[in-house]
Amino acid sequence: MKRPTDDFTSLESLCAEQAITLDAQKIQQLVDYSHLLEQWNKKINLVSRKEDAPVIIKHIFHSLLIALYHPFSKGEKVLDLGTGGGLPGIPLSIAFPDSNFVLVDATGKKITACQAMIKELGISNAVALHTRVEELKGVLFDTVLSRQVAPLEQLCAYAGRLLKPGGILVCLKGGNLEKEIAKALDSSKDHQGFPSKVELHPISSISPFFSEKHIVIARG
Repeated sequence: MKRPTDDFTSLESLCAEQAITLDAQKIQQLVDYSHLLEQWNKKINLVSRKEDAPVIIKHIFHSLLIALYHPFSKGEKVLDLGTGGGLPGIPLSIAFPDSNFVLVDATGKKITACQAMIKELGISNAVALHTRVEELKGVLFDTVLSRQVAPLEQLCAYAGRLLKPGGILVCLKGGNLEKEIAKALDSSKDHQGFPSKVELHPISSISPFFSEKHIVIARG
């Protein structure tokens, strides 16, 4: 294994504090991904270039926090909507190798980057597809993930037709979400009755870098 770096030590410590169990190989793989993400970001706009926190915290650890509220299971089919640079799908696919991840984005250059990073990292349980979510047909998922900035109502509209019965939508979002949640619940009649319930889990106490950040879970 490579010699531990500051990123390795930082991520290892943060995960231990939240009881997110990852072995040294997975932590190193996540660190390698963060470095690849930074390299690709110099060529393609995958994440903000005006960072107020290290990529390993603001993007990688942030993605892993979903595991605090959703235990990914063996054989689970997961869709990452609007994955961009592979977030949160790539970190979670590394952390949960027994689950299956499909990453989609409408921007071809971003998917090219994701495909290259998945290959270089040797990830076998994730694929990245260049497609619009509206074009996904004939496949259903146990879980839909999103870290993009689309309104919750729109994300629920997509998820409502792509989720198996009992499936959930998990979003990483920021700001005051009361009106957004109310609108999503009010429009559920137009989205196959999804969602019937929305949970809001603040994560600002975990790190000052996650001020006003939440994990939102929508259930059918």
